Amino acid sequence: MKGAGGKRDRATTVDSENGQSDKLAETKERAALATGPALYLVATPIGNLEDITLRAVRVMKEVDVVACEDTRQTQKLLNHYGITTRTISYHEHNEMTRAAELVKEMQEGASVAVVTDAGMPGISDPGFRLISLAIRHHVPVVPIPGASAFLAALVASGLPTDSFRFSGFLPAKRGERRAALEAIRTSPRTQVFYEAPHRIVDALSDVAEVLGKDRHVVVAREVTKLHEEFLRGRAGDVLETLKSRDGVKGEITLLIGKAESSDQQATVPAKVKVRQRVDQIMAEETLDEKAALKKVAKERGISKSEAYRELQRSK
Repeated sequence: MKGAGGKRDRATTVDSENGQSDKLAETKERAALATGPALYLVATPIGNLEDITLRAVRVMKEVDVVACEDTRQTQKLLNHYGITTRTISYHEHNEMTRAAELVKEMQEGASVAVVTDAGMPGISDPGFRLISLAIRHHVPVVPIPGASAFLAALVASGLPTDSFRFSGFLPAKRGERRAALEAIRTSPRTQVFYEAPHRIVDALSDVAEVLGKDRHVVVAREVTKLHEEFLRGRAGDVLETLKSRDGVKGEITLLIGKAESSDQQATVPAKVKVRQRVDQIMAEETLDEKAALKKVAKERGISKSEAYRELQRSK
């Protein structure tokens, strides 16, 4: 009995020591989570206000200042969660000077959370200049993950996610946009872009012309919001659906499926034809290559630069 009691006493002592160790580890963990002088990149909801992490709310409560793309927009979020932290504007028009000011504050011991109107800072939104400057001045940069429009659209699109490329907004000018699409004609991965609602029909028209009406696309509109919508199908069909509507509204992510084997094979004779047609026009009409190429571009309904790239690839 005495021996058994001794074992129980030793067990109690060990349990007590383990309990103290656990408390010590928990204290250290809490200390590590404390919001010290650093730049915190805080993801905010892209629509539904519930799409924010507990950590993001805590950080915005504890930092000295929240740098916002639009202080009025962010204030709605802060009010919703009872966050009273001071805010300051940080957007594309003042980031050159404001970035230096914020880094100086952090070097003097301040903690700063940077947020955009929606989603993750730095993804087609202000943030990159401040992040780069903070790193150069050895200020800790801490990501606080959360909602991201392109990632949410991608995983719900139904297109392959094993390999993809996000390229921000498509160019607004038609020639540049068609050149960007031409560059992904034979892409083996899903392509993801942001697009403005007033340009989405024109963009899809170019997709159908440059990549083909049968290319798989997804238009993700108002993701996480009340009128969330996913239009999935062939480029030509989705284009006709949007054309039939009285305008398109909302935040849009355009996803383009990877090239099918038939698409890749179809580009080979097209490249040869450009070279052959240029040579034919030069011989028949006694024109130089530049003038002949201009005529070929007009015949095919493509830009001169696009025709030139095809010509160069066929040499």
